[in-house]
Order: sequence, then structure tokens, then C-alpha cells
Amino acid sequence: MKQILVVDDNMVSLKQVAAQLSGNYEFSLTKSGKEALSICAAEKPDLILLDVNMPDMDGFETLEQLKLIPGIADVPVIFLTGDSSVETESKALMAGARDFIVKPVDKSILHHRLEVHLQLHEYQSNLESMMWSMENSIVISFADLLECRDNNSGGHVLRTSKYVGIIGKELISKGKFADELNESVLSEMVRAAPFHDIGKIAVSDVLLHKAGALTEEEYALVKEHTVIGARVMERIYMRTPTRHYLLYAIMMAEGHHERYDGKGYPRGLKGEEIPLCCRLMSVANVYDACLTDRPYRRALSPEEAFGVVMEGKGTELDPEVVEALETCYPKLSSLNEPSFGPSFGLRGV
Repeated sequence: MKQILVVDDNMVSLKQVAAQLSGNYEFSLTKSGKEALSICAAEKPDLILLDVNMPDMDGFETLEQLKLIPGIADVPVIFLTGDSSVETESKALMAGARDFIVKPVDKSILHHRLEVHLQLHEYQSNLESMMWSMENSIVISFADLLECRDNNSGGHVLRTSKYVGIIGKELISKGKFADELNESVLSEMVRAAPFHDIGKIAVSDVLLHKAGALTEEEYALVKEHTVIGARVMERIYMRTPTRHYLLYAIMMAEGHHERYDGKGYPRGLKGEEIPLCCRLMSVANVYDACLTDRPYRRALSPEEAFGVVMEGKGTELDPEVVEALETCYPKLSSLNEPSFGPSFGLRGV
């Protein structure tokens, strides 16, 4: 049974709507926008009926705040109000409400509107799920494509994505970078992470497999994978601008070899000039690259790889991100199991 949240400061209206919903829907009743925010922070309703004119926090401000709660932004909101003016209805729809119902409302009309929007939301959710599933398949296929160009095994592309998520959660739990990092943003970073090395598709196999040291000219060619990767992701984003995680993919592709001390490439950014997603990706990338056999060196143990990351703290790598890795290191090391996934052992430059 679908769960409806009804928000109205008028007790008579609340009781009327409750009577109309009873037996057909589960529902929660609240008399203020602030209480509605608390309820939605704890559990996600399937639909919200929201009054416009309420003291302290009106319906428009409540709707604006609801959109900031993770997982609630896509919940359909219907304004249920005694204000039947065209201006109010227009403002409600512009604010993001799915519908506008003037009260008192007939039970059959209310049920019809609810079913229309609940079914539409379910359809959209299923469609979104199908699209995410398809995109997941594309990511895995991309990972397989990288694997085909190399003989090593280990699952670098997928593991680094996992590392970004684990380290990011640790930063959130410590309240670090609170103005730019939350669960929703981290989810998009994790989804973008597998594309960080996409530019290596354009790098010669001769360079990727070279056992000895690269010449200066060869190294310059390999470094171009960051700029190439960013351009590729930009073109993909231009075709699918609603997939906001691709913005992080663009930044990660270009910036995952920037250094905290400003000595990285391609732009030589320093400190917090480097996007946070790139600073996260850099730590994950350095740690995991150490775990894989390369043509020019053997794979390091997890303990040795951890030591390399610690040596880079404050120079190559963001010290706060490294400290987060230090705290959650046991979780990262548990991902180094043979069963975790396929191999992506391209040159870790």
C-alpha cells in the first residue's frame, strides 16, 4: 500500500483528507513544513500532499527544502490548497509541484489524481532503473575493453570506484568538505570513477606495455590521456546532459594525475584548486596502481601500497583524503580478493 504524507496546518482539512485516504492508502499527517522535513529525513513517502499557506514555513519553502533531502527530490508533490488563484497555481507548478488541487476536494477526484501521479512516478522510476542498469553494463563493457588491451589482472577500474566510495563515506562521517560532499554527490562521484582512465584508449599499446622507462617524448604522449579522456566525456555529456555524474567523469578524467603540491598534470593545479573528486580519485588510483603487476615493476603488497600512499601525503596527495584512507584501510584491503572482479592493469602513470 502506498504511503502518503499530508502536510496542512488546518486540523479540519487534515481530518478530511485522512478520512478520504483511509482504507486505500497508508498515510502520515503533520501540521507544519518543519515536521514534514523531519519525517522525510527518516522515511521516504511515495507522494506528498502539501498545503500552500502555513505559518513559519509555507508550502513553497517546504518544497524547496524537501528537494535538498537525499532521495526525496524525486517524490511527487501535489499542492492541496484553498487558494484557487491562477498566480498561486502557476507558482506551484513552477516550483516543481506535480499537480495543484483546490480544496475541499471530492474523494474520487483526489484518488484519481493520486493514482495518476503514483503510476507515473512508478513508471519513471522503473525507466530510470532500466537506464542505470544499461549504463552499468556500459561501464562493465568499458572495463572489459581496457582489460583486452593488457595482460594483467586485478580489477583496477572497478576497485578504484569502490575505493572512492569507501574513502568518501569516511570523509562524510568526519564532516570533512561538508560544503561540497554529501551522500548524493558521492554517489555521482562513484559512478563517474570508472571512466577516469578512458583517455588511455587513445594511447599506443607500445607505450602501455613498455617494460623500460619512458623517454621524455613518450611520457608526454602518455600524459595526453587525461586531456583526451576529458574531451571524450565532454562529448558524451553534451549528448546526455541529464546524466550529471558525467560532469564528475569529465573532471576525474582530466584531473586524476594532478598533484596536491602543484607538480602534477595536465594543468599543474595545486591544493584545493584540484576538484575534490580528483583528489579522491588520485588517492584511490595511487593505492590500487601499486597492487598490480606492471611491465616495469612487480605488484606491491597491500601494506607496501599503503606505505606509498602515506609517503605521498601532503605532496602528491591531499592529506585529509589520505587520513580518511588511513582510517578505512582495512575495508580497502579486503577488496583485494581474486573474486572481486576483472583485470585492468594498464600503465599506472
